[in-house]
Amino acid sequence: MAWSALFLAGLLEVVWAYYMKQSQGFTKVAPTALTLVSMFASFGLLSYAMRTLPLGTAYTVWTGIGAVGAFAVGVAILGEQLSPLRAAAFLLIVLGLLLMKLSDAR
Repeated sequence: MAWSALFLAGLLEVVWAYYMKQSQGFTKVAPTALTLVSMFASFGLLSYAMRTLPLGTAYTVWTGIGAVGAFAVGVAILGEQLSPLRAAAFLLIVLGLLLMKLSDAR
């Protein structure tokens, strides 16, 4: 259950990052509200996952999902550049996440 909560927390991190971008520096009400709600939910689920998962594992996976997801949303939705070097960095983060998951014996 902790891994499911952590995965959802990571996805919500992507949501709040996207809406933070859309809020234009918290000047738009709806995207600002969505940022705050998804941020609160993400932190809550991360906190729940940390009850059983090690701090280093939980935090690394949470931020990694957020980083990979935000990168993917930036490229797919916001039209950000996808260069070979950025793609390699993306793959390295994904590999790091997989290794972190495999290192947890639970």
